[in-house]
Amino acid sequence: MEPGDFVEARRRLEAKARPGGVKLTSLTEAAGWVKDGDVVAIGGCCYSRTPLALLMEILRQERRGLTLARNLMCYEGEWFIAAQAVETVVSSWFAIGLPWGLSKVFRQAVEGGQVRYEEWSHLALGLRFRAGAMGVSFLPSLSMLGSDLMGVGSAKTMECPFTGETIALIPALFPDVAVLHVHRADRLGNCQIDGYPHMDVDIALASTTVLVTAEEIVSEEQIRSQPDRTKIPGFAVDALVEVPYGAFPHECYGLYEADFDHFDKYVAEGSSQGAEGVREYLDRYVYNTPDHKDYLSLFGAGTLDRKARDAQQLVGRG
Repeated sequence: MEPGDFVEARRRLEAKARPGGVKLTSLTEAAGWVKDGDVVAIGGCCYSRTPLALLMEILRQERRGLTLARNLMCYEGEWFIAAQAVETVVSSWFAIGLPWGLSKVFRQAVEGGQVRYEEWSHLALGLRFRAGAMGVSFLPSLSMLGSDLMGVGSAKTMECPFTGETIALIPALFPDVAVLHVHRADRLGNCQIDGYPHMDVDIALASTTVLVTAEEIVSEEQIRSQPDRTKIPGFAVDALVEVPYGAFPHECYGLYEADFDHFDKYVAEGSSQGAEGVREYLDRYVYNTPDHKDYLSLFGAGTLDRKARDAQQLVGRG
């Protein structure tokens, strides 16, 4: 789909069945919604609430030709590069964080022509999702004006009809699939997020298909008792999976902190060796773990408990 094509996006949504009822399924079945060549928008931000369990299952199913779109891409992007599953990355950042440096795997892939990089400012990418959620073709902005980023993507300019000043036109992004992780949801797909929601709400409403993993499935009564915390409505969700620690070793606000020691180990033993090092990491943590419980066992119960206590202290519950 061309950037900003809200007519085709609306046709896709209108043609799609939107059944109500229970959305619960398995990781395997949820990942099966993703097809080769899809534009996949990833929720969370950097190492915050990344839907790692679902992304791992997509890798196990060996999808190809994907476009990954995320505001701040963390090392999950390196996984898809090493697995030769991604052709284009749409983001404003690609790394774990400043202490670990920028991604060498990503740089090598882009410079070598393996992966195309479409860079936007953080605000501009958020506006792309927001425009998609609104069902409009673009949103006006001053973001990126005067920078080289205006020539990288598909942004345009025009003269503001009110002020006569030049403004940027940021085209809507309508992903094929949204992949999100939330704190809790009921079986009907109504999702609640604690703390900062990042761009997840707009991503969900902009996408044709929405796949969600939740730390916990709770009753409809509990969801209705705190309606202000429900960020993503059930009618927008296609598949829902209960996955405790579904973002680990990334963090889920108030439930568990990120495992920074694991990040150190990942960079030292994996990505610093390039794509081959990442493939070795994937063999151990993804391809040789048949389910998420086996994956978590590699970290150990003690680590999980400690990171849960760290998160509770952060929010004043420890």
